[in-house]
Amino acid sequence: MIQANNITLSFGKRILFKEVNIKFRPGFCYGLIGANGSGKSTFLKILSGEIEPTEGQVIIDSGERLAILRQDHFAFDECTVMDTVTMGHKKLYEVLKERSEIYSKEDFSDEDGLRASELEELLEELNGYEAETEVAILLSGLGIVEGYHQKLMKELEGGEKVKVLLAQAIFGNPDILLLDEPTNHLDIESITWLEDFLYNFNNTVIVVSHDRHFLNRVCTHIADIDFGKIDIYTGNYSFWLQMSEIAMKQLRDETKKVEDKRKDLKQFIERFSANASKARQATSRKKLLEKLTLEDIKVSSRKFPYIEFKPDRESGRAILEVNDLCKSIDGVELIKNFNLQVSRNDKIAFLSYNHTVQTTLFRIVTGELKPDSGTYRWGETITTAYFPKENSEFFDKEINLLQWIRQFTTSPDETYARGFLGRMLFTGEESLKSVKVLSGGEMVRCMLSRMMLSGANALIFDEPTNHLDLEAITSLNNSLIKFPEFVMFTSHDHEFTNTIANRIIEITPGGIIDRMMTFDDYINNEDVRKLRDTYYHGHIRLVL
Repeated sequence: MIQANNITLSFGKRILFKEVNIKFRPGFCYGLIGANGSGKSTFLKILSGEIEPTEGQVIIDSGERLAILRQDHFAFDECTVMDTVTMGHKKLYEVLKERSEIYSKEDFSDEDGLRASELEELLEELNGYEAETEVAILLSGLGIVEGYHQKLMKELEGGEKVKVLLAQAIFGNPDILLLDEPTNHLDIESITWLEDFLYNFNNTVIVVSHDRHFLNRVCTHIADIDFGKIDIYTGNYSFWLQMSEIAMKQLRDETKKVEDKRKDLKQFIERFSANASKARQATSRKKLLEKLTLEDIKVSSRKFPYIEFKPDRESGRAILEVNDLCKSIDGVELIKNFNLQVSRNDKIAFLSYNHTVQTTLFRIVTGELKPDSGTYRWGETITTAYFPKENSEFFDKEINLLQWIRQFTTSPDETYARGFLGRMLFTGEESLKSVKVLSGGEMVRCMLSRMMLSGANALIFDEPTNHLDLEAITSLNNSLIKFPEFVMFTSHDHEFTNTIANRIIEITPGGIIDRMMTFDDYINNEDVRKLRDTYYHGHIRLVL
């Protein structure tokens, strides 16, 4: 078990945490959530000892080992993949290293013999004789094939390094596992493997993630950072979110009878318990849920931006037609003989083994980039709005937020422009803030305001959920589900992709896969799996 006792952390006058008291128990997975800037990653660093709190202390039960997913992808560049993973269990690695050094001596003394005997006993205690096999199994599960195991880390690509560092964190069955955005840069197969691993992991896990599907799949509890405190709630992210909505509804409707409120809560808990009937530790979870009372529900301070895309006109039958499109960049062929016919209500998620492929396609059909050959044509009734993955060029002027948003509207009414900023949580004096000091998440919200002002009936999004907090992701997600016209997009967010897309197009090294189905149906479809195996043979797998 790991616990935080009276943890306070302040930077000057700003207090990030104040007198936080919390216990994380074995056998549970805690999803650490909070608005951007609330201190999720910072709190993990406090728990790991990387950051010292201003006051208070972190207590770990005697003899327990803590492991953390490291974010420095270059720290182990001169180490082999096998050694890098083994370093996750520091004590075991040091024993193996010393043992190797002793046995490599030409002059083996009696003293060396005694020490070697001690090391052999330590290896037995630490299950060190199985270390190499365990490392190989972890790496293989994450898609790092045997031929890479003795390579140096600097020889690996970025996504492969992430997988090795993840294997390092979970190697040796740590008692406490801290994971900060573990699904970033992982392919579908690796994410599924990690979900299954954590689902069956019997020790303590604390994870930060913006992936709602992942949080729902692995978490038994949610640790919510709010008001400088951290409160733990039983259930996964969706359960926490619905509980929060109940609390907000009750706050607005103070005239409702208490017994009616209790009845609503009881019915909700019963529904959730039924849905969790096949989950790990389902019985104990249900008992915990049944103990919940109205007093356990707290109103959150976090706000959801209001995102709504209203097309100025309905589109006609002709939406978008692409014929034999080809494009190479720096000698690398990204798009080859690509054809596409779009229907009015299509919401297409584009997938690829290389994200540059989707970005290149989107830039071509929005007119930012010329194809090497082939054509594309939008229908006469179509107006487009594009969300680019890289948006810094939109914010390079010395202007404030209000001046920035007024560039994209013909209305002379300042109140009208302020209204769109207010929807994205820029209120009062914030509207006069310079655009050059905006955070990544704030720039994304500005770009979404720009798209809302456009009135377009065809929306194109290149990784729109990057930099957004869970509240903004949820709002954007819901707005695109409701949008009645054409959408084409790419996203690493599983829930976002699955709930919006009704058509999946995957551009692979061996050909195009185009299916009218949801994302979950797509990845679970046996025919699609066989086709993907054929198309990806000898190539890097899809990164979602």
